[in-house]
Amino acid sequence: MTSALTSALEQQIADRLAQGLAELGVACDAGQQDKLVALVGLLHKWNRAYNLTAVRDPLDMVSRHLLDSASILPWVKGPRVLDVGAGPGLPGLVLAILEPSLEVTLLDSNGKKVRFQRQAVMELKLTNATPVQARVEAFEAPPGGFDQVVSRAFASLADFVELTRNLVADDGQWLAMKGPAVDDELAGLVTNVSQASRHSLKVPFEPGSRELVILEPSV
Repeated sequence: MTSALTSALEQQIADRLAQGLAELGVACDAGQQDKLVALVGLLHKWNRAYNLTAVRDPLDMVSRHLLDSASILPWVKGPRVLDVGAGPGLPGLVLAILEPSLEVTLLDSNGKKVRFQRQAVMELKLTNATPVQARVEAFEAPPGGFDQVVSRAFASLADFVELTRNLVADDGQWLAMKGPAVDDELAGLVTNVSQASRHSLKVPFEPGSRELVILEPSV
């Protein structure tokens, strides 16, 4: 695996990643850290040609992409997880690297972003992440549905639930990563969905806070 990063920059990325994961309380062995650093290198390399993300600085990618994605890991139980509107594979690729027991499906309609996902899965030798190019409306869940459906920047809560209603298991959950101003969206939810919990996320090296809202189907 050839890297688009200098060895000095790789070390800076590794150091920032290790510090950030420690602050989050997320365990990471040497092999997982190597894969996460390599993921930053791939993002940086592909971003030059395909504009996968507005974040250009590899060190900023650590906090805004890797640590932001890792911050929800304590609430990701799976085992079958669907990342809707995954873009270049976030948070799904990070979750798959950090928790090998998960079975992560990465769903996006954008061809270049799914091509990146496939390249990352191949180069990082991930056996528990499956990229799929499709519109969410046309995608069919496996029998029984997904245990958890997660979105990082996909849609409003109401649209997120409506578009994925037939994909989540009867006893499954929606995990929505949102900014702090999510109360208006919660007020707009349909009656057969309930808020199971809500968590304030502090992403290392990032100002402000994020919210994780966990929703469940209700009778």
